[in-house]
Amino acid sequence: MRQLNLTDFVFFFLFLTESLTLTTKPQDVDDFSVTQNFIDEKNTGYLTIIEFAQYVQEATFEEVERLMNDMLEHRRKCMADKTLSECSETANNILQEKMCAMEGLPQRYNFSHCCSKVDFERRLCFFYNKKADVGFLPLFLTLDPEEQCQAYKNNRDSFLNHYIYEFARRNPFAFAPTLVTVAARFEEVVSTCCEEQHKASCFGVRAAPVTQYLKALSSYQKNVCGAFMKFGPQVLNSINIAILSQKFPKIGFKELTSLLEDVSSKYDGCCKGDVIHCIHGMDKVVSHICSKQDSISSKIKECCEKKIQERGECILNSNKDEKPKYLSSREAKFTDNENLCEERNTDPNTFFAEFLYEYARRHPHLSILELLRIAEVYEDVIENCCNTEHPPSCYHNVEDKFNETTEKSLKMVQQECKRFQNLGKDGLAYYYLIKLTKSAPQLPTEELISLGKETVTALTTCCTLSEEFACVDNSMDLVLGDLCGVNENRTINPAVGRCCQTSFAFRRPCLEGLEADPTYVPPPIVQDVFAFRADWCQTQDEELQRKKDRFLVNLVKLKPELANQEVQSLFINFTDTLESCCKAKAPEACFNQEVVQFSYYNFSDIPGKTN
Repeated sequence: MRQLNLTDFVFFFLFLTESLTLTTKPQDVDDFSVTQNFIDEKNTGYLTIIEFAQYVQEATFEEVERLMNDMLEHRRKCMADKTLSECSETANNILQEKMCAMEGLPQRYNFSHCCSKVDFERRLCFFYNKKADVGFLPLFLTLDPEEQCQAYKNNRDSFLNHYIYEFARRNPFAFAPTLVTVAARFEEVVSTCCEEQHKASCFGVRAAPVTQYLKALSSYQKNVCGAFMKFGPQVLNSINIAILSQKFPKIGFKELTSLLEDVSSKYDGCCKGDVIHCIHGMDKVVSHICSKQDSISSKIKECCEKKIQERGECILNSNKDEKPKYLSSREAKFTDNENLCEERNTDPNTFFAEFLYEYARRHPHLSILELLRIAEVYEDVIENCCNTEHPPSCYHNVEDKFNETTEKSLKMVQQECKRFQNLGKDGLAYYYLIKLTKSAPQLPTEELISLGKETVTALTTCCTLSEEFACVDNSMDLVLGDLCGVNENRTINPAVGRCCQTSFAFRRPCLEGLEADPTYVPPPIVQDVFAFRADWCQTQDEELQRKKDRFLVNLVKLKPELANQEVQSLFINFTDTLESCCKAKAPEACFNQEVVQFSYYNFSDIPGKTN
């Protein structure tokens, strides 16, 4: 499966959606059969599991199943008589009311304060209760392939419900249609592999793309929702303008504006976990695109001829249209226009949206983030110039500012890829573990390790591609989206907070320039942080690497003042000692002599170290 990038985002949730349409209120439906076709037992159950597990990630599977059964019973009553008073409530409100009514549940999982609120305030409260760092959850232990197949055969529904529950609570910001799609693809893997003789190898090959699909989309959805929650709908609108204008460069601005209304209006529900609101009306986007395909794109004709369930995914995988030959490299309206300030003053939002549209469709090679940076630079320049005595002479050379901004971004990407080429994958991983830990030492060790791993994946994937610039810039921003978090109350330290909250477009260069956090006070050394035991020698490769990573992160947290080269030197000494002792006849004795001596000489001056 190909890697998804930012351009794909706006379409990712479209497949399945025309078959997943339902209304927010059953009595709003004129064609009752259409609603009934969607709100079957399976989909109602899936959506309940997703929403509950994302809102209350600690809830047990049994508790989730209990609520699912309550919601199914509610559905049956409303299908039998849609005029009942309780059927006028939105599904999201009903679900939250039932969650709050479950005996002892709000107190046990600390969401009682949300239950005292109503409507929008309650939905927002549940949203802010979500935890992006899921390290508090137990390890997701997958069954042996034979056991998986037997469990699937014994009780298909319970088996799939359990996996949706695990996927949802570990990806609390993933949109409901994504998780429903993952469930469908996972069942395809199970049903296929359970017929194979070599089940384990089949699962290994076929399950990996499904996991990558979920990880890629969940990361992007979390990132965009973070932008939406921190900076508001205007930033979300700009992201969608840039994506759609690059994907469909021949689309007219009025048509784009009309399409944006369908796209952007759905994010409030998707980002805040209202699965019904998220899914409701998504088919309008696909229908809109296909109904206007002649004026939107020449690449989607075959997609729009497919079955309803297949259209969205086909559009997702379609290539960008080529830039029309009639498009020049610049639009004079925004640089050489004597009446520019007057036009801007008439409707600033529309004026700057049209600038972004024109620039994006003329520059298909740029990243989405770079397009947003240029739009922000342009807005600042025009704001200043329109306050001067002769604005045209001020903004006439504004494109020099664009080129300057792009050169800075390009240089940053080139430095990152050069670092990858010079250091290799392992060296790159250690470089970013040190850098991330110094910049944000307050983060949990496991979260820093995860961010470092994501960074390495982004660079090793993108630095060998022809679209290196856009791929690196877009992918690295996803990592920073995880660092900044979704909730507005995410606090790390003042410097990181300033970068995350000042400008969505410029947070990457801001974070890239951060040094060690000057406000950070190292904690006292914790017992066993630097304890090295012989069982490390029996640890499998992946877990051994995580132990090394933890050592490195803890070292930086305890000695943040050390220069990067000093940290790397200490780490190399440690790994050399580890390798040497594991080859010795008596590893335990070797550790007692070498590693204890190593830790004493290098960490004896750490605050809190006891001898």
